[in-house]
Amino acid sequence: MSSHFTPFTLKDISRPGGGFAMLAVDQREAMRLMFAAAGQPKPIADSVLTDFKVAATRILSPYASVVLADKQFCLEQIVEQGAVANSCGLIVAADLFIPGNGIPVDSVEIDMSVDPHKAREMGAKAMKLLVLWREDEPAEERLAMVDKFVRRCRSAGLVSIIEPVVRPPRRGWDFDRESTIVAAAAELGGTEADLYKAEMPLGGKGDEKTLLAACQQLNDQMKMPWVILSSGVDADIFGRAVSIAMKGGASGFLAGRAVWASVVGAQDPQTMLRDVSVPRLQRLAEIVDEGIAQR
Repeated sequence: MSSHFTPFTLKDISRPGGGFAMLAVDQREAMRLMFAAAGQPKPIADSVLTDFKVAATRILSPYASVVLADKQFCLEQIVEQGAVANSCGLIVAADLFIPGNGIPVDSVEIDMSVDPHKAREMGAKAMKLLVLWREDEPAEERLAMVDKFVRRCRSAGLVSIIEPVVRPPRRGWDFDRESTIVAAAAELGGTEADLYKAEMPLGGKGDEKTLLAACQQLNDQMKMPWVILSSGVDADIFGRAVSIAMKGGASGFLAGRAVWASVVGAQDPQTMLRDVSVPRLQRLAEIVDEGIAQR
């Protein structure tokens, strides 16, 4: 099968210098909640999410090395409308979010309706899998899911990106978020995936020395390149978080909220995306380039 195509590599989704400045628009029910919180009249139609995702992709993708999109709300639309800039790659979310216990994502499975070969035909260079990590759930199940996901990616020559996100245990014992982030990396940072999307230690808050040490501890668990996500990090300190994480071994970011969350629910989102989100993303990309250049 491999004779039919050349496998993509991390170089195909990175900036020229080798760092990653990656944009996410694959939020699903969480984005609907963001629109509700911004005062959008309920019920918030799927088309509201789709229109925002397509606009964000069209306006922001020229400044990103790659954009991450979901099948549920926007993949077909952004491909059909040519919303992804020629200079920008495409990642397809291959995770099925299962709601429960009052939250939009209580568990995750591989979305078997996302065919890796079809994704490649649509222009994808990579797929991404969210992995929820709870201390009281079996490692074997997580590792098996990641292995299956990686094999699906490789069958079509796609880069595999995993996104372990920690959650409190199902049965309520103490939850130390910081040590759990490290434990998740120790378990999943040595898998066969190509890239690890990690939560920023301490939510990016605190003095640089403490944050740097936490990022270095995370880096020590990794046998693959890693980037940080922006959920849980205030947008105004995310650039600092990226800079410190890169000093600690990270290779960039894959983020959505830090770039466009403040635009959700705006009267004129396209203008706000251009005026607010574009400069933000440009600056974050510069921080990535600076971080790589200092190595």
